[in-house]
Amino acid sequence: MLWIGHAASSVGSNVTVVALPLVAVAVLDATPFAVTVLTAAAWLPWLLVGLPAGAWVDRLPRRPVMIACDLLSAALFLSVPVAAGLGVLTIGQLLAVALGAGLAKVFFETADQAYLPVVLRPEQVPGGNARLQATRTGSYLLGPGIAGVVAQAVGAVAALLLDVVSFLLSALCLSRIRVDERRPSRTRESRSLRREIAEGVRVVAGDPYLRVLTVFGAASNFGLTGYQALMVVFLVRDVHLAPGLVGLLLAAMSAGGIVGAVLATAVGRWCGTARALLVAAAFTGPPALLIPLAAPGWRLGCLALGGALVSFGVAVGNVLKGSFRQTYTPQHLLGRVTVSMQLLNYGTIPVAALAGGVLASILGAGPAIAVMTGWLALTPLILLAGPLRHRRDLPVAPLTV
Repeated sequence: MLWIGHAASSVGSNVTVVALPLVAVAVLDATPFAVTVLTAAAWLPWLLVGLPAGAWVDRLPRRPVMIACDLLSAALFLSVPVAAGLGVLTIGQLLAVALGAGLAKVFFETADQAYLPVVLRPEQVPGGNARLQATRTGSYLLGPGIAGVVAQAVGAVAALLLDVVSFLLSALCLSRIRVDERRPSRTRESRSLRREIAEGVRVVAGDPYLRVLTVFGAASNFGLTGYQALMVVFLVRDVHLAPGLVGLLLAAMSAGGIVGAVLATAVGRWCGTARALLVAAAFTGPPALLIPLAAPGWRLGCLALGGALVSFGVAVGNVLKGSFRQTYTPQHLLGRVTVSMQLLNYGTIPVAALAGGVLASILGAGPAIAVMTGWLALTPLILLAGPLRHRRDLPVAPLTV
């Protein structure tokens, strides 16, 4: 049930990744900066409520939190086609929807990371993560393609209805899971929220593995988001592609992620989990330099190849990092450790989106993408500053605190 719900929600969310900017560009004639502000709004809640969300999630049963977030997100995205049908849709409403859905995503993803080890035994967690990551990456391939085809056939606004259905299906699947989840003790509920937040931050800052993975994730997400926030604008206005082809190209860029997610655990066993993270980072960085070479004709292949290699590296890294964090971190700390890491990992995303928008306003979308991919190409060097370069495998014993 968890897997089916993930699959539905991931496909719907990746329809929205393309459909929402298309609504802004094609329906409301938004500027490149306004489109990047949409991306920033979706990720801003990680900066605003990320840390307290981790502490709250550690105090609550995770499944009801996830169901509530699904229902809220469905209602928010349903408001867009309703407003469009009434002729009152504005860029302000799109920003509000992006912000509200981003807030729900903070709580959902934090609870989700802590819930998987409840459903699975410790030895099953890497395989479960690989399966979920493969499905999530497959949605990167399927979602944009669906969004492009639906947007070209019946309009970008209608494509958002697919995301509404996906959130409702995810909530239904979660409601059918029957796994006992230990409720937090009353003693922990009475502890200071600030103290619990500080405990999660202290664990991440003090552990050499969690610390370097957090810094690398933040730096790489800055580059990834910086160019991805501009891709729809770049392909529609600079490369002059139809919405359907935009969706297909973005889907092709994600194809490598399916391979990466499927092979991640095997790569970790073959060369060691620590070394595999370094290999994944090498794929995440330098191949991104192919992306700004895109132009009409055969050079669209550069964009597809570069994006596919980047998504391969991201998928391998996400599976290995997620499994490591879930088995290495004590269960009572997992929500706070997860969100402490994500505060930087995801907190850089709105900053990157706005930075990309500013660069695009000054230089144009193409040169702005070149700057962001140049930054991304350098980020693998960060992992060499931590203990990973000295090890074959990541630690398997849980962290003691």
